[in-house]
Amino acid sequence: MSSHRYCVIMCGGVGSRFWPYSREDCPKQFIDFLGTGRSLLQMSYDRILPIVPKENIVVVTNARYAGLIREQLPDLEPGNILLEPARRNTAPCIAWAAYHIHALDPEASMIVTPSDHLITGESVFEDCVRRGFGFVESRDALLTLGITPTRPDTGYGYIQIGGPVEPGILKVKTFTEKPGLELAKVFLESGEFFWNAGIFLWKASAIIDALRKHDSDLTALFDTGLADFGTPSEADFIARNFESCPANSIDYAVMEKADNVYVECADFAWSDLGTWSSLYDNSPKTEGTNVTRDARVLAYEAEGNMVAVPSGKLVVIDGLSDYIVADTGDVLLICPKSQEQRIRQMVTDVRLKYGDDAL
Repeated sequence: MSSHRYCVIMCGGVGSRFWPYSREDCPKQFIDFLGTGRSLLQMSYDRILPIVPKENIVVVTNARYAGLIREQLPDLEPGNILLEPARRNTAPCIAWAAYHIHALDPEASMIVTPSDHLITGESVFEDCVRRGFGFVESRDALLTLGITPTRPDTGYGYIQIGGPVEPGILKVKTFTEKPGLELAKVFLESGEFFWNAGIFLWKASAIIDALRKHDSDLTALFDTGLADFGTPSEADFIARNFESCPANSIDYAVMEKADNVYVECADFAWSDLGTWSSLYDNSPKTEGTNVTRDARVLAYEAEGNMVAVPSGKLVVIDGLSDYIVADTGDVLLICPKSQEQRIRQMVTDVRLKYGDDAL
């Protein structure tokens, strides 16, 4: 295991599409959605341990989640928890982690991964990541992992592949963010497109150089603190400057602009668990194709439902099909699965009408 390999786990999101289970004080990455005894964050940490030394795992999160991180990952080095004073999307998050790691180890290479994805087939994942590390460590390359699409999903970004450069690794032609259904069908039928898993590998120096080239407003800010990164004054620099970072995703900031972007075709099973429907798809079903988790459910002419309620609660449903029923005690959500993209708007409406207590 190379001492120059690092992992950055991005852990600052609020998971609003999983409301009311995912709340601002405890977002979905801290929840054991799958009933395994480990949260999605803990599963992400466990998955990377065979590949990256424990002391090289860095978690970037919002400052309000510091306690949850320490509670769920007690073995994590305290200095490896980077606390963002404000949410600024993935480009500033990754930039801070890259500057931090590069200051500690100029030879560092990094994998950047979300904290809330579901990946099965850990040995395949490990082989894929090791191959990716070897690729980016031997050249100036920005590598993203691509997943073979199984349906014309409109909730994922797509990567169009170019020619191969190594077995399983190809040049990227284009990125397309969340296409409409008809275009997604064309992508699927063409065989030239992969889902963008949002998992990246590169040398710390390579992503800093790319950010300087393609997002100079961001790096101009971070470059003023070069003497602070990797020192006790880093936290103070971030506290004074991070909120001034322009909010942007790493895809828009760099990946869609750079000419040294490659995709590794990954064979492991993957879901971003971004919606209740994706949780339904990845959960065991009852005989009536309902997902009931820990609830006691009587279902009459009801199928395809996602029922998430407090453990042991009795739920009786009659004539309800393809719905989300989510009860957290203070909030009850009943919504057709086909309309779950409206949940974010529902959250906004709840805030406007009832305040933040239910969020």
